[in-house]
Amino acid sequence: QVQLVDSGGGLVQAGDSLKLSCAASGGDLSAYVMSWFRQAPGHRREFVAAISWLSGVSKYVDSVRGRFTISRDNAKNTIYLHMNSLKTEDTAVYYCAAGLGPYIDYEKYYYWGQGTQVTVSS
Repeated sequence: QVQLVDSGGGLVQAGDSLKLSCAASGGDLSAYVMSWFRQAPGHRREFVAAISWLSGVSKYVDSVRGRFTISRDNAKNTIYLHMNSLKTEDTAVYYCAAGLGPYIDYEKYYYWGQGTQVTVSS
């Protein structure tokens, strides 16, 4: 049974940095693409970034490109989201997910973490 555990969220001020982690266990996810999504109250779940376990190729939504970096540690089965220059509009619950491609559509993902809250104050 694949399990994804998100962690690292918190309350920060605008301009600060934060690093999220997603630890994977219980199965072979080497053929999967790992993504981060976020969901703010009253909004749809939004794609943020994705990375391939195999190739390390990454993809970002325009609103975070240049500020966020997704990375992976294959030995630890963990992916990270390094978030810099945080803005109040980045406030959301952040989820990691595993799917077979870097899909923007959250319905195409098979496994999800439980989510971690990121709150950015002005």
